Amino acid sequence: MRRFGLRARKGLGQHFLVDEAVLNRIVAEAELAPTDVIIEVGSGLGVLTRELSWRAGRVIAVELDNNLAAILSQVIAPYDNVVIINEDVLKVEPADLLTEVDVEKLSRSYKVVANLPYYITSPVLRHFLEAEKRPDVMILMVQKEVAEDIVGRPDRRSLLSISVQLYGQPEIVDSVPAGCCSPAPEVDSAILKITPYTQPALDVGDREGFFTLVRAGFSASRKQIGNSLAQGLGVSKDEALALLMVAGILPQRRAETLTLEEWAQLWRVFQRKGGLKC
Repeated sequence: MRRFGLRARKGLGQHFLVDEAVLNRIVAEAELAPTDVIIEVGSGLGVLTRELSWRAGRVIAVELDNNLAAILSQVIAPYDNVVIINEDVLKVEPADLLTEVDVEKLSRSYKVVANLPYYITSPVLRHFLEAEKRPDVMILMVQKEVAEDIVGRPDRRSLLSISVQLYGQPEIVDSVPAGCCSPAPEVDSAILKITPYTQPALDVGDREGFFTLVRAGFSASRKQIGNSLAQGLGVSKDEALALLMVAGILPQRRAETLTLEEWAQLWRVFQRKGGLKC
C-alpha cells in the first residue's frame, strides 16, 4: 500500500490480510489441485491471489475497485494463469465468469476462495449458492459474528443461516484476530467453509416466496413467532396462529429456534392456505 500510495477504502470494507499463517490456513483448507478453477472475490492487493495461482490451474480475480484492479494487474503480471475481472461480482453470473478461462485440461467445476468485504458477505453467498452453476466449495474469511450466524447453532438461527443451510453445509474452520488485517477491523474474523449440496436440502418450490415467509418470521425476531409472522406478513394474529397450528409449531417459540425443516413445513402450509395476500 505504501508502494502504490494507497489507503484502504472504508466504504468498500477493505481490510487486507497481512498474517501469513492465516493465509496458509485459507489456502490449505481449499485443497487446491493443478486442475482447479478458482473465483476470488475482492482480490485487493493480490496477496491471496498469488498463493492461489501457485497451486490452482486458473484464478479468476474479481475486484470492484478500479485502482486496486490496476495495481493487481501489476502484482500478478508474472502469473499467466490469473484473469482479472474489474466488475461488481453481484452483477456477473458465475457461469459467465467461467467463460473467461480455457477449461481444457481444467476442472469444469470451480471453487470460491476469498477474503470478503464484510458488507457484501450475505449477497455474495446467495449469489453463488443460488446460481445455476454452484461452486464445489467456498472458503471465505468473514466477520466472526456473521460466520457464527451462518452456522446457526440451535436457538441462534437467523435469516442468513437458513438461506445458506438450504444450499450447503457451513462450518467454522478457524478464528482470525482483528490484528491479522490492515487496517485492523473493529471485530475478529473467521474462516468459513461452505460445502454446497448437489440439490437444495429441501424442495420448497418457489424459493423467493419461501424466503419472503422466513423474512417475515424474522421481522421481529425477539417476539414470539406468532406475533412476528402476523407483523411481517401483514395478517391478523389469528391467521398467523392458524398457520402455526397446522404446521405443528408452538406460537410461543421465536424465529431463531425454528429449524430449516420447520420453516419448510410452515411454507407448505402457507402455500395451501393461499400464500401472500398482503
